[in-house]
Amino acid sequence: MHYIDIGIFALYMISMLGVGVYFSRRNKSHDDYYVGSRKMSSLHIGLSVVATDVGGGFSIGLGGLGFMIGLSGSWMLFTGIIGAWLSAVILIPRIYPIAKRNHFLSFPEVLNFFYNKHVALIAGVISLIGYIGFTSSQILAGAKLASATLPSLTITQAVLLMGVVIIGYTVLGGLKAVIYTDTVQWIILMVGLIFIGVPLGYIKVGGMEVIREYLPTGLLSFRNISAIQFINWIITIVPIWFVGMTLYQRVYASRDEKTAKRAWFFAGLFEWPVMAFMGTVLGLLGRIAFDQGMFTQFGYAPGSNIDQEIGLPLLLTHIFPVGLMGLLISSYFSAIMSTADSCLMAASGNLITDILGLTKKKNKSSILYSQIATLIIGVFAIVMAINMQNVLQLMLYSYAFMVSGMFIPVIGALFLKRPSSLAALVAMISGGTTTLTLIILKYQLPLGLDANFFGISISLVSFLLFQIFDKNSK
Repeated sequence: MHYIDIGIFALYMISMLGVGVYFSRRNKSHDDYYVGSRKMSSLHIGLSVVATDVGGGFSIGLGGLGFMIGLSGSWMLFTGIIGAWLSAVILIPRIYPIAKRNHFLSFPEVLNFFYNKHVALIAGVISLIGYIGFTSSQILAGAKLASATLPSLTITQAVLLMGVVIIGYTVLGGLKAVIYTDTVQWIILMVGLIFIGVPLGYIKVGGMEVIREYLPTGLLSFRNISAIQFINWIITIVPIWFVGMTLYQRVYASRDEKTAKRAWFFAGLFEWPVMAFMGTVLGLLGRIAFDQGMFTQFGYAPGSNIDQEIGLPLLLTHIFPVGLMGLLISSYFSAIMSTADSCLMAASGNLITDILGLTKKKNKSSILYSQIATLIIGVFAIVMAINMQNVLQLMLYSYAFMVSGMFIPVIGALFLKRPSSLAALVAMISGGTTTLTLIILKYQLPLGLDANFFGISISLVSFLLFQIFDKNSK
């Protein structure tokens, strides 16, 4: 990278820390720190939701789908618009009034309201473990991107760089810093890739005639995936919109119910078609560039083995001029950072609110507990990313446990007048354990269905059985 690009990247990182310092002086309570004073606008909330949900997955995974299966990869984020709009119509109208009246700060507090403290505590522990793992994995993903972009950086140095910046502005500024940095990060990313990346990539590979010549059959089609693949995406992604702590924090941060619903509709549209097509088109252009031999200088000659997920970063590295390259790399890092900071805030909220119960303190100095918790979790995530990368997978298993275990209890809370706490506990444990067992033991599943399908199914059956036979609901 040219020194001008490095300077732009360094300036960007410093500015992110500056945002944290700015908001640290304005946070006076847990409402300020964890839910943005409950006064955020739909634009900021919507962009932050997209940044959190797509984030690092976009920067690494969506381009890989475009590289491998072409435009059909965009259907993955179509499930995002389904999840966003369903939660806007079903979840937000039910949860927002209760959350505002009771000053909720976390997702497990919803479960405590509809069930009991035992359900909420288990949910808090599972969510904490899952989000620590997610924070670590995002820091590590950013470090690998930094190490590849700046060869002089080792993975350890890159982890420390990414971790210090992310933890710095998150610890200082709380959710306000996270949401405002998300907004800036995603405006930069979208403008850079839509108006610069796609046109330059299109020109560089030679236009539509060359694209048609080099592309394998089916990559310009929207039918290049199986029905089972689409079902698996729905099963994996849609439930996240109902159980993600990061998303509940943003519901609470909205100034009113109408703002929250508008933000979710807005986020859905940005996920699909905007982000979906931008990512897959660039990944597809990366595939053509690879087949043309543009990546030979990087050690990837046509026909050689290449990780599909590095096709897009290699393309952008190849086509962006000095100056714009620094802005692009900053945008790519922000995509990862926007997920990592949200996961860090979620883990901190779970620990302070749901496990330790420290948010009950109302004095002004009590916010210090939240900052200390965020710092400790962040440092732990960095240590894990450096020394215990094999443990990250175990942490991410808890995220799968969370999705398949908590989705049905949430649905029960939304639709039943007196949902059973015992049913919720059994559903959480049975559903999550089923998914976890199937993933770890690598069973060959019928029809190629995702493990979450069976976990959610077991959770549903368990919940219904105990709901029927439990005479002491709640």
